[in-house]
Amino acid sequence: MSFSTLKLHPALIRGVDKLGFQHPSPIQSKAIPPALEGRDLLACAVTGSGKTAAFLLPILHQLVDQPRGTTRALVLAPTRELACQIRDDLNALAQFTGLKSVVVHGGVAMGPQKTAFQRGTDVIIATPGRLLDHFQYHYAALSGLEYLVLDEADRMLDMGFLPDIRRVLKHVPKPKQIFFFSATMPAPIERLTKEILKKPVRITLQRKAAPAEGISHAAYPVLAKQRGALLVELLRRGHINDALVFTRTKHRANRLTRMLNHNGIYSERIHGNRSQPQRTKALAGFKSGKFRVLVATDIAARGIDIEALGHVVNFDVPAAPEDYIHRVGRTARAEATGEALTLVMPESERDLGGIERALGLTIPRIRLEGFAYDVGSGAPPPENAKRSTAKSRNAKRSTAKSRNGSAESKNRPRRRRYGKP
Repeated sequence: MSFSTLKLHPALIRGVDKLGFQHPSPIQSKAIPPALEGRDLLACAVTGSGKTAAFLLPILHQLVDQPRGTTRALVLAPTRELACQIRDDLNALAQFTGLKSVVVHGGVAMGPQKTAFQRGTDVIIATPGRLLDHFQYHYAALSGLEYLVLDEADRMLDMGFLPDIRRVLKHVPKPKQIFFFSATMPAPIERLTKEILKKPVRITLQRKAAPAEGISHAAYPVLAKQRGALLVELLRRGHINDALVFTRTKHRANRLTRMLNHNGIYSERIHGNRSQPQRTKALAGFKSGKFRVLVATDIAARGIDIEALGHVVNFDVPAAPEDYIHRVGRTARAEATGEALTLVMPESERDLGGIERALGLTIPRIRLEGFAYDVGSGAPPPENAKRSTAKSRNAKRSTAKSRNGSAESKNRPRRRRYGKP
């Protein structure tokens, strides 16, 4: 099947051809025909499946011959980065149509966004929080809205945006068509779909979420204190040209970035505490090759779409299988190939084992000399465990002393402590 068989507007086919896309992906071939018929969509699609074009193309097709000056389509996304990526994809697909879009998100001034509302930009792509900020004012009524998209709904649930989404739905007029995309369907999301969708076409590409087939997986056993040195060693061996590295916390992302730069590996970080200009600059520098490594937290990395990204590194083992899928899905996009590397500590082996069981994967362990411990054969206990054991022994000694010498201690004068040694 080619895009021309989908009966899209010639200007959109021209844009698709210019981008070099010859055949629609499975989600696109299943979603676009019913969407063009005016049906609501409920689609389960993983990262990297081409879902953005699956909802943008039918909307653009129906807008291209409409009068301008009215906002007719609204796309809700969980993060700034994803919203910006959707905007970039829209602009590329619509480059021969004259249709305009704008991103509405936090971290930047509201003035230019207010102007976009007032002028009636064809498509607004927004994060829920900033959109609600604008809804306090009359200029953001969106009275001409016809199409609504909720993208990555499960991630919006994880981020606590479900109440905000309900407030958005109460504010806007009922659209004539809603497209609902989510990688998973937890119960609250399922309930929301029943409330807002009208006899939707259901599209499920994978009943069980799984990473793309083009990804090769490997885990490197390492002690916590050696993870930074191991990452530097892997990067210095020359096999990894660029890498998106995931940490669980913002502070660890900051520390790791400083350490990599100190070792001569140009790096930048992206997380929730960085301003939007800082995040945009970091991402642009990584895409251009100025930075070899981009360190990111899970939420901030949503929407990062980097062509031909070769490696994703889990500096921290993900908290859940879904997080692993979303992380490693940054590579091997559009049927390309990539590598997912995970640094696994003794205390993280159980979490990684849970990911393997949930996804049906057996991730090979690669042990580098000087870094690895032997799993199940006298591995050094986690440092926290060492400290806990020591504290337990000290507590037992203290208890014994207090039992033997409680009367003596009552009469002993208390010593004052001044600061730390």
